[in-house]
Amino acid sequence: MLGLNNAVTEKNNFYGNTDPIKLVEKYGSPLYVYNETIFRERCRELKNLVTYKNFSVNYSVKANGNLSLLKIAKEEGLNADAMSPGEIYVEELAGFKPEDILYISNNVSAEEMQFAIDRDITISVDSLSQLEMYGKLNTGGKICIRFNPGVGAGHHEKVVTGGKKTKFGVAIEDIPVVKDILKTYNLNLIGINQHIGSLFMDGDKYIEGAQSILSIAKNFDDLEFIDMGGGFGIPYKKLSSEPRLDLQHLGKELDKVLHQFAEEYGKEVTFKIEPGRYISAECGVLLGEVHSIKENYGITYVGTDIGFNVLKRPVMYDSHHDIEVYRKDNIPSKNSHPVTLVGNICESGDILAQDRLLPQIMEKDIIGVLDSGAYGYCMASNYNNRLRPAEVLIDSQGNDRLVRRRDTYEDLVRNFDI
Repeated sequence: MLGLNNAVTEKNNFYGNTDPIKLVEKYGSPLYVYNETIFRERCRELKNLVTYKNFSVNYSVKANGNLSLLKIAKEEGLNADAMSPGEIYVEELAGFKPEDILYISNNVSAEEMQFAIDRDITISVDSLSQLEMYGKLNTGGKICIRFNPGVGAGHHEKVVTGGKKTKFGVAIEDIPVVKDILKTYNLNLIGINQHIGSLFMDGDKYIEGAQSILSIAKNFDDLEFIDMGGGFGIPYKKLSSEPRLDLQHLGKELDKVLHQFAEEYGKEVTFKIEPGRYISAECGVLLGEVHSIKENYGITYVGTDIGFNVLKRPVMYDSHHDIEVYRKDNIPSKNSHPVTLVGNICESGDILAQDRLLPQIMEKDIIGVLDSGAYGYCMASNYNNRLRPAEVLIDSQGNDRLVRRRDTYEDLVRNFDI
């Protein structure tokens, strides 16, 4: 196999005892491939982020809900957050107990809320009306509230979840109303949480957000936990030597804030974080095959089977993913030139990488889309009635195994009444 632009996967021995060509031949294309070693390393980095004793890392299932990865996260001592009853369901299958799960609800029905109540799972509500709904459903119960501290950060306006222009959280000025509702329904506020946004690369912004939620915490006595949220970013432009988030600096500064707050609060509360994509993004590479190459009005289009039904981030967020190229025959590329990588969906926006400088690509080459382990498969769909890909895990011994099968045509009609 000839690898082009493949410095990242070669350096970390991403494919273990196999290679991308063999994986596609064995499992088909497109194909999500996950590396267990990288996944475990990211879990451990965050588990050891601070020295503060009562510190919990919540795995964000919405980033990657593959059951095998969930089980590994549980083995590594992580807890989990959930955004829906479905996420609660798979977390339970992975071995998470009710006390390990925080259900961070957003505009949910009474039925959804009751689903978590029946399982004795702590619920976070993010509006006054939903706090009232919970009070009516579970008078005298324990509750967590999501606040919006007015601080936001993220790589795209669609993923900034804090600040004054988002739908999330209870505003600080509503704290007196919160206290009235808690009293009316005899609710015990055991925790508060926030989330400033996704993919921050500046740790100081996170510290600012942490200090904001801790200032809110001082309005409430006897909290059991404070969830500072997440959004920890990863470098998507590795081939251009983009620097990593400085975890050492972030951890050191966060440690100071946590210890100082506990001393002032008079109680060693549990602090939670939700690192989101940080744990799963870099453990994943999406493989796809090149089926056509053409020139249209001066633009070279490389046509692949990686449509936005398989990876939605580029079309939804204008997201960048580095691209590697693998070739079965050892035919070298003569030069590099700008190309636009596109998928097989009947939409002009079905673009994987636009005007990207890459080594000369040939038909039948395999494309590797780096850092696809977060918000990849979980956002995939059957648009155009295309089949969702399989998922494969490269285990810690370097061996590959199927962890989710590819869709079949029968799956497309499974829920119809025919």
